[in-house]
Formats: sequence, C-alpha cells, structure tokens
Amino acid sequence: MVTTHPKHTSLFALHRAAGARMIEFGGWEMPVQYTSIVEEHRSVRTAAGLFDVSHMGEIEITGPGALESVQRLIPNDASRLAVGQGLYSPMCTPTGGIIDDLTVFRLGDQRFYFVVNAARVEVDFKWIAEHTRNAVADNRSADLALLALQGPRAAEILQALTPADLSALAYFHAADGVTVASRRCLLSRTGYTGEDGFEIACAWDDAPALWTALLEVGRRHGAVPVGLGARDTLRLEAGYMLYGNDIDETTSPLEAPLAWTVKIEKGDFIGRDALLAQKARGVDRKFAGFEMIDRAIPRQGYELQADGRRVGRVTSGTFGPWVNKSIGMGYVQRAMGQPGAPLHVEVRGRLHTARIVKLPFYRRATS
Repeated sequence: MVTTHPKHTSLFALHRAAGARMIEFGGWEMPVQYTSIVEEHRSVRTAAGLFDVSHMGEIEITGPGALESVQRLIPNDASRLAVGQGLYSPMCTPTGGIIDDLTVFRLGDQRFYFVVNAARVEVDFKWIAEHTRNAVADNRSADLALLALQGPRAAEILQALTPADLSALAYFHAADGVTVASRRCLLSRTGYTGEDGFEIACAWDDAPALWTALLEVGRRHGAVPVGLGARDTLRLEAGYMLYGNDIDETTSPLEAPLAWTVKIEKGDFIGRDALLAQKARGVDRKFAGFEMIDRAIPRQGYELQADGRRVGRVTSGTFGPWVNKSIGMGYVQRAMGQPGAPLHVEVRGRLHTARIVKLPFYRRATS
C-alpha cells in the first residue's frame, strides 16, 4: 500500500510556529485556523486578513495562438480583455459540465495567466495542454506562491510595501513585475471574501519574507493571518461557489448562477453545443441561497424539502459570523427557486424551517 503525504507550501513552518491548526485539503496540509474562525472572519470584514493560498494553481498560455486557445477553453469572452485585465469563467467539458472555475488575466498580447483550484491543477493542466494550439501551456504552480490580502484596509497595508500606485489598479485587473517588500510580484485586485483585496503571486521561496512583511505592517492596522475555515465562511456569505461542493462536472453554468459567463455569441468553444441545447430546453434545477428560520446549521449533503417532498440538497452551509444567521446554498427544482419561497432542511432526521433568499448574503458597502 502506497502512502501519500500531503504537500506543504513554503509558509508551512511559519504556520506551525504561529500555532495554526493544520488540516489536509486538496492534497495539501494547510492552516484551518490560527485563533478562532469567527475572530478571523470578523477581522477580514472590519480590517484585513492574510491568507496562504499557495496550494492553488497557476498556468500560463503564451504564443501566437494563446488567445485562440483561451477562447476555445472557456465560455467567457477573453477577446475583450485589454492587457492587465482579467475575468472569471468556468471551463467546460463537451457535455457542458464544469471542469473548474478559474480566473484568467491577459498579461500580454500573447500571454494569458490562469489561477485554478488546488485539487484540479493536474486535471486542468492536462486539459489546457491538450486544447492549446499554436501556443505553449506552462504549469507554474510549483514555482509560484500565492498570498491573499483581503479586507477594507488591505490597500492601505499593501501600499506601505510597494511603490506602485494601487489606486490605479482596478478590480479584476493585474500588474506583473510589481515590487512588494523588495520582492518581484504579480499583483491582482481579486479575492474570495466579498471584500476589497489583492492576490499576490511571488517566487515560491520569497513567500516567507513577503508574508512576514505583510503581517508586520498589517498588524498595526488590525490584520491577522486567516485559515481555510474563515475563508470558507467568508466566501459563503459572499455567495461564492466552491468547486467540488457547489459545482463540478455534473453541473452546468446554466444551472449554477453562471449563465452570465457563457458568451454564446463569441463563436465556438468547448461545450457550446451542449449549452445551446440546454438553454433551448431549459434547466430542470437552479442554484439558490437560503437562510434558516429555525435554530439549525445546514451542512453539505443535507436534504432540502418543500411540501413534503425532496426538492434538492445543500451544497454549502454554515453559520455566517458577520450576517449572524445560518445560511446555505444548493440546487432546487426550478419552479421553487424564487426568493421568499418556504423550504425545509433535514438536519439529523428532523425538518427545520428555512426560506430562499437572493444571493449574496453579504455585500460590502461601497463609497
């Protein structure tokens, strides 16, 4: 019997020294929390939090056929991207199922940069390489570390460590070759928390020094290190889906709330015919958010019922520390997915009352 050991990011020793509780996630040993999930969650909502997301993957496509290859791979339209601009998109199978959801940035006329989910790196890279034409796909995941600084004070903290004008970096834009704490980085204004923030890619061995510098400045502004536990509660409050829970190869972008990413009019892409057919006949189920009325916490896999019959299942659920209520998401029959519709969640054999609500559960205030 072959025993496989979880991989470690270059920040592993710092996590252990900080007293983080570690868990296995996607083949990696990662910090789930440092103090408490609730405390870390609230710090991100009020000040800032620093995440190690180096387990995620980075893949580049370069060459004359880079744009054509990206257009083939995703249903969203990369042709509209200026250099430095990015977009979010699923990547689909020929039958319309979601291989992964990812972000894509155009870093040059013939250079595109994908950030993909940790558990899907090998699958994604194989798929991307197989469908790249007149260009080169390069899996840079082993070379790059990725940190995420998130929260209303993230820009103030990061600005203290870089000469770049962060006010000029718009949401879902990226800049390569930015110096942060004397390290060369690829900086994007993106995140997974519902807050303003940045994802910072750097050389694998530069991450410990960068992490230390960000925390040294950040603590003066209320920032704390944050683990995967609060990352999950933050993304759920923001209505963001998690691959493997809420979407996978058995779900299509038209069932998930991702129809806006499917640009049929752009021309051919993998899965286009299947999605066109599904759009014509309509979907049988839809993705919905719900909040508990009874005191109970929904969890993945719990059954959803209405009028005494099964109508779906929970794909993600938890107690939202900021919204201060138990919340969840899942697929339900199309006819009953309207906000306000009554719902029951079966928790340990008992039915608890809930209602469907419009996503997201939390939206940050913008000036």
